[in-house]
This record gives sequence, C-alpha cells and structure tokens, in this order.
Amino acid sequence: MKSLFKTVALITFFSILTRIIGFFFRIYLSRTIGAEGLGMYQVAFSVFMVLLTIVSSGIPLIISRLSAGYRVKKDGKSEGSLVSTALIFGLVISIVICLVVYLFRNIFAGLFTDQRCIEILIVLIPSLVTSAVYSVFRGALWGQGNYFALCVSELYEQVLRIFICVLIVGSSLSAIENALNVAWSLTFACIGSMLFVMLLFFYYGGKLKKPSKRVFKPLFKESLPITGIRVAGSFIQPLVGLIIPARLISIGYTNSQAISLYGVAVGMTLPLLFVPTTIIGSLSTALIPDISTAVAKNDTNYIQSRVRTSILFAIFVSALFIPAYMGVGELAGVFLYDNVLSGTLLQAAAWIMLPMGITNISSALLNSLGLEVKSFINYVIGAVCMFIAMWFLPSLIGINALVWGMGISFVVTAVLNIRMLKKKTKIKLKLFKPLFILSLLIIPSAALSSFVTSLCNNFFPSFISICLGGGVAVVSFVLLCAVFNVVDIQFFWNMTKKKFARKPKVQAKA
Repeated sequence: MKSLFKTVALITFFSILTRIIGFFFRIYLSRTIGAEGLGMYQVAFSVFMVLLTIVSSGIPLIISRLSAGYRVKKDGKSEGSLVSTALIFGLVISIVICLVVYLFRNIFAGLFTDQRCIEILIVLIPSLVTSAVYSVFRGALWGQGNYFALCVSELYEQVLRIFICVLIVGSSLSAIENALNVAWSLTFACIGSMLFVMLLFFYYGGKLKKPSKRVFKPLFKESLPITGIRVAGSFIQPLVGLIIPARLISIGYTNSQAISLYGVAVGMTLPLLFVPTTIIGSLSTALIPDISTAVAKNDTNYIQSRVRTSILFAIFVSALFIPAYMGVGELAGVFLYDNVLSGTLLQAAAWIMLPMGITNISSALLNSLGLEVKSFINYVIGAVCMFIAMWFLPSLIGINALVWGMGISFVVTAVLNIRMLKKKTKIKLKLFKPLFILSLLIIPSAALSSFVTSLCNNFFPSFISICLGGGVAVVSFVLLCAVFNVVDIQFFWNMTKKKFARKPKVQAKA
C-alpha cells in the first residue's frame, strides 16, 4: 500500500502541475489569438485527435502489459524485440495516415464549415509520426514501472510547447496565422518530446532488438479492440466541432461568428468545467486499483464500500464547484479571458459538473470491474442523445445548445452506469437522497456567492472579488453539508492519513 500511495502521489502531483500550466497557457492563447483563432484551431484539432487515437491509443497500454511480463521472466530479448516491432508497426500506420490526408486533402476539407481549418490540420499531421514513436517508448517505460520518467516526459512536452508557442504567436497577426502558429508549436513540441522520451528509454537501460513476428501477433491482437473502442469514442468531439458551427450558421450566424462562439465555449468555458475531473481522476487512481483484486477474492463487502465511497465523494467534489462558478462566473470570464460570454456560459453550464462527475467515477468503476465494453455502450447512448439535442436546440438557445447537449449526455450516461453498477455489485447505492440535498444546498451558496462577488467588485480589484466570492461559496456549501449531515467532510483527510487503509472513512447519510 505504501508503494501504491507514493506512485499515486507522484502521478497526481505531476498531473495537477501539468494541468495548471496548461490552464494558464489556454488563458494566454485565448487572449492572444482571440475566439475565432482558438475556434478554428479547436475544430481542426478535434479531427486530428481522431487520427492520433488510431496511431497511439492502444499500443502504449499493450506494450506496458507485455513488456512488464517479459521483465518478470527476465526475457530482455523479447522485450527489446517488442519495442522494435511496435516502432515499425506505429511508423507504418502513421505514415499511411499522413499520406491519405495529404493526397485526399480536398475530401478532408469538406468536413469543415471553415476551409481554413484544413490548413491547420495539414500542419498538425506530421505530429502523427512523432507521436507514434513517442507512444511506443512511453509504453516501454510504463512497462518498466518508471512512472517518474513518464510524468517528466509529459511535463517536458507541455513546457516545450508553451515556450515555442510564446515565441511564434503574436496579437498583431491574423486569426488564421495565429491558429497555424499554435499548430506548428504542437508539431515542434511533439518532435522534442519524442527525442526526450527516446533518451529516457535508453538512459534507463532500454534496448532495441530485432523485430519478431512472434511478438507482433499479441501486440496487434490485444491493441486492436482497445484502439477500436477509443477511436469510436474519439469521433464525438470532431462531430461536435462540425455540428455546432454548422447549426449556428443555419440560424443566421456568419461563419466567423459561429467559429468564434465555438471557440469561446470549447476553448474558454469547458476547461474550467473539467477542473473537478482532475480531483475525481486522482481519487479514481487512488481508490480503484485494488477493486480487481477484490473481485477475484469475491470480497463483496469491500467492493460495495469502495463503489459507494467513490461515487459519493465524486458527487460532493462536483457539487462543491457549482455555487462558486454560478456566483463568480461572469466576472471570472472577463478577468481570465476578457470575454463576458465565456463567463455567462460558465454560469449557465455549472450544473453539468454534477452528472459529469458521476459519469467519470462510475465509468472508472465499471472499467475496474471488467465492464469496459458495456461502459462504452452507455457512453455512446449518451452521445447520441447529445447530438440530437445539439441538432435541434441551437434554433432555440444558440450556443447554449452545446452546454445542454453535454449535460443531457452526462445525465443519461450516469444513470445507465449507476444501474449497471447496482446490477453488478448487487447493492443499493441509495444516492438519491444525498444527491437531492446537495443540489438544494447549492442554491443558497450560489446566491450568497453572487451577492458577495457583486458587492466586493464595487470596492476591490476583480481578482480579490473572485477569490472572496468563490471562497464564500465553498465555505458556505461545506458548512451547510456539515449542518445537514449529508457527507462526512473528513473523508479525504482520513483517506490520505491512513494511506488508503482497508476500511474507507466516508459515510453518507442515507
């Protein structure tokens, strides 16, 4: 357990550090390249991510599994052969995809409502090759259990990209020029991170051996289904990037306005909404690894306790952010991005963090119980509901259709996941009462936060007003939770102090 705690602490520290750096980088981008440039980049990047998923989604995981097995057997030859074979496999796939995009660029251009996006995609495409190489060496380091090298390489890529981007992006350039420069910064950063992770691989004793057909078969066979599931899921974001601008244009917005609105929503508002998932993700990493062992031991009580504990804490963490965002959202949008719309969208979208948190933790729990495919099916059902909403709602609520579509998707997926967990674990989670009470407690906390923020903004700078308004929201919400005895606030402290002891300390009051 001590080793697990240190590993989780290391990963969580670097993950939060990388996200914080990335968050401030996004603020810089939004202020420098504007909503239109950010929107064009986000649309092109969403298509690029589908191609990247094909190249590098399943391979690192399978390499880590197979490589770890070879190390246990002290079979260095097979381990080195695996890395070499995976390199060839990844390079062939990535080069073929690059050629397809270059040769049929006119077909890919037809995917975008703004034809300038194809130029950005073309700049991003070389990153597929470097990312294929990067993912192989990353998987090998993962198999070695070298989590420090993994974390450092991810942080290095983020810092390198920011450094390059700051050098070549400027407010005096046009929207398309800046969007292209952002794409170039990612391409150059991928080259640098590829070379860095290769250096780490050889520095820590990694070796390449002659490629072998014997290791190719398990590599291909095991990575194919994982890649297939993740590729299918990766189509969601580009479809959103195509549907929302197209539907906005259909109701009277110009192409530039539609792209700008999409850029504000996806590039400025959504990153703030995903903040709770960082905490919930760390919680998942800490709580879930031993559930598979409990399943093998048929330890029903332990499984039930972990499942209920995880979901309740995810609900609490998600709810904690909602009153703060509702109270300070508009002022935060102006302060962070110099954009009022991003703040009003943040206020309107704050509620989706609750079903989002439940969806994230329940999906992780289903995966730990060996229900990955069924979890993915629930995700697809939720996505279908989202697309339906995004197609019909823009004529009624404009860009808010993106918010409501995502919210509907999370609600549907969360309900399906919870039903499946109850069926699998044979327990009554009794989540309705704490969820209902927490939802009610959000209202007075949000109102108080909004009042304090407005009052302070008359006397203090925006940053101070945001801190005071947000702090009031958090403190009042926690106190209300304690008064109404909804959730044991001591949970996270107890869990950390006990280093994830066998018996969890969160108890919800049914």
